[in-house]
Amino acid sequence: MSSRTTPPFRADHVGSLLRPAALKEARAKFAKREIDAAALKDIEDREIEKVIRKQEEVGLKLASDGEFRRSWWHFDFYKGLDGAEFYQTGEGIHFAGVDTKAESVRIVGKIGFSPTHPHLDHFKFLKAHAKATPKMTIPAPSTLHFRQGRQSISKDVYPDLDAYFDDVAIAYQNAIKAFYAAGCRYLQLDDTAWAMICDPKQREDSKKRGDDPDALPRHYTRMTNKALEAKPKDMVITMHSCRGNFRSTFIASGGYEFVAEELFGKVNIDGYFLEFDTDRAGGFDVLRHLTGNKLVVLGLVTSKSGRLEAKDDIKRRIDEATKYVPLEQLCLSPQCGFASTEEGNVLAEEEQWAKLRMIVELAEEVWG
Repeated sequence: MSSRTTPPFRADHVGSLLRPAALKEARAKFAKREIDAAALKDIEDREIEKVIRKQEEVGLKLASDGEFRRSWWHFDFYKGLDGAEFYQTGEGIHFAGVDTKAESVRIVGKIGFSPTHPHLDHFKFLKAHAKATPKMTIPAPSTLHFRQGRQSISKDVYPDLDAYFDDVAIAYQNAIKAFYAAGCRYLQLDDTAWAMICDPKQREDSKKRGDDPDALPRHYTRMTNKALEAKPKDMVITMHSCRGNFRSTFIASGGYEFVAEELFGKVNIDGYFLEFDTDRAGGFDVLRHLTGNKLVVLGLVTSKSGRLEAKDDIKRRIDEATKYVPLEQLCLSPQCGFASTEEGNVLAEEEQWAKLRMIVELAEEVWG
């Protein structure tokens, strides 16, 4: 068995990392207008350089910017799209026992990706400072639709949702081309739609938003594959799928069976980062639908608590997964990011790094 020299790596991670105290303090000062945007950027730059070095020090072959310039894992990207409007809502997103900030996006114009999107500069900074492979994370096209739903898409602009899905796909084609031109060879689409639609309650909520959840997996497959038509051969694009991650809580429960045939069999992605840290995510048997040489990055190490898993338990679960996928097509990571929003999960930075260090050690022990 061999280690991997191209992404996804045997030891990988989803992307977001806990915000250090200096960055949280700077963002709080910026919100109060005690410092300006230039001063905030200087602190972001410094902290990102530090977190890149830390990822390399623990032995990872990739480095993200920790999503340190973002407040949300997804809205910061979406509000930079043409036709999307960021706004204050009446209530936040309901997680298990806690709500997020009351913010969201809605579609008020024709969707498009601008060559001046700020995330392009974010990636260029990462690439300029990383010795490891720079990994860029952006939200998936399906997530722009699912939680907001038909009710958040202007019927004047998009009376027909097929036209909306086509425009989103084209916007992502342009995003892929732009990140590639900036030097990105490892791009990840972060998604909650595919996993959440497996929860019966979430499907009912989807109906209330004006959608047909039974038809959405087919729409999402077509939209994602159309977007991926822009992927150059030497670019790796993966998808991370989870059931929500805010302050160590979640939204949905249920295995991947409802979408497994579409997601694992028909979406033309290079690899999947899949949440498998609890029974809430279901079993590995859904991986029987995997087609081709796609890789599966097993999210067996939780990012929701600081408790360090026993290595033997992780090895046993990797072995269980090989009943459905050859070991050569498997990798290991946390089940989600450590800070999908700037608030972060409920664990200490030292615990975060201990988990990533253990994943590197496990990868060496399992794959060599």
